[in-house]
Amino acid sequence: MSNDLHAGQTLYTPRVLRAYDWVVLGLSNTLLWRCPTTVLRQLYDRNVTANHLDVGVGTGYFLDKAKWPVTTPSITLLDINTNCLDAASSRIARYAPRTILANILTPLPALGPFRSVSLCYLLHCLPGSITDKAVLFDHLRPVLAPGARVFGATLVQGTIPRSSPAQALMDFYNSKGIFSNSRDTVEDLDVALRDRFAFSNIKIKGCVALFEAYVD
Repeated sequence: MSNDLHAGQTLYTPRVLRAYDWVVLGLSNTLLWRCPTTVLRQLYDRNVTANHLDVGVGTGYFLDKAKWPVTTPSITLLDINTNCLDAASSRIARYAPRTILANILTPLPALGPFRSVSLCYLLHCLPGSITDKAVLFDHLRPVLAPGARVFGATLVQGTIPRSSPAQALMDFYNSKGIFSNSRDTVEDLDVALRDRFAFSNIKIKGCVALFEAYVD
């Protein structure tokens, strides 16, 4: 594991995860990123399917709240941090999720095929530029079913307006290796998606780029 990737994921200890929903999904989303968590929940509700892969699982909040199209969806959780996998799998234990400890920046084990994949608040935590991180989309392609949906949200910089407090917090997180989004732009994300998917769409809400894409 690279030092940059290690720094970005080791923050998520059990103690931090207990506060994550309140701090990030409650305060930061509303006051700093200007993208209310309800917007992210709607993104999930539009795209989750009966056979779903969640990459970068956090606390499992969105999986817990999602409006699944079936009563017992098949859910696979993939993360490089065992604390996150434990927290999310416990939270949605009613769905008996499968957990995979893996690095999305390297080729994945034989999985799937999945009908939907979510990447919520993952890209801005990965090292490098969007062009570098986009390799994860290449790693996902072999595990996707025809017509599968890939969706998520990430904090971007570049031309996207940001308040002074939002910029200050992003700069601080980047200095600590928690974020790596100083070079992340919506334009690069658009190119990465268009190059790999039959259809893609990006909407901006505050500092957040919400994206949806479909394979052939």
